[in-house]
Amino acid sequence: MKKIKLFMIVMALLPLSYCSQSKSTIVLHLAGDSTMANKPYTPSNPEKGWGQVLSLYVNEGLQIGNHAVNGRSTKSFRDEGRWQQILDVLNPGDYVLIQFGHNDQKEKSPERYAEANTDYRENLIRFVEEVREKQGNPILATSIVRRKFEDGELKDTHGDYTKVVREVASELDVPLLDLEDRTREMVKTFGEERSKQLYLHYLPGEYERFQQGKEDNTHLSPTGAFKVCDLAVEELKKHVPGLEGYFKE
Repeated sequence: MKKIKLFMIVMALLPLSYCSQSKSTIVLHLAGDSTMANKPYTPSNPEKGWGQVLSLYVNEGLQIGNHAVNGRSTKSFRDEGRWQQILDVLNPGDYVLIQFGHNDQKEKSPERYAEANTDYRENLIRFVEEVREKQGNPILATSIVRRKFEDGELKDTHGDYTKVVREVASELDVPLLDLEDRTREMVKTFGEERSKQLYLHYLPGEYERFQQGKEDNTHLSPTGAFKVCDLAVEELKKHVPGLEGYFKE
């Protein structure tokens, strides 16, 4: 009789054990703009975001939730309810990687503009605090560089925006992925001409989507997406110890 009761107890606990294991997966949520966002896998669309390929780098136990969307800033991402969507599914122990800046600096777009040292800074701080309130782990990342060469020199296009991210990360003790620094070095190493491979530079007719050709120094080609993702994973392994073991060798 005792053995039967013990067997029944074990069988009753099995579903609980299974559920516990199935819920053990950690989610790395991505909040950002077009350089990170998923792009349609449609014919003649070479554009990719680095967050789109990140799931190819991870082992079991880590899931990627890419919420990044083209054209968004810290302001519009919240105003459109996209930030709340992350908070609604955020579980204790999950991570949220936040990377904005490209669109926050667009002064002629009031629905997106956030001045670097005031609104942008406050938006980042609020993001961090809200993730921590949900017992999540915030991660900040600087914007990747735009490919802008003048007289053979790669020029900065983000001004104070990357500086503010570094400052907020330091002040609030948040892991920082300095993708601006890492991608700047990468683009400089590639050089002015070869670095076109990282962005959307195509001849007329090379892609049906770009019949007149394309010269886009912000958005990433498939090559650029993977190269930036390589750097992002290196930074995650280095600065976020809790995630180090979830990435493939």
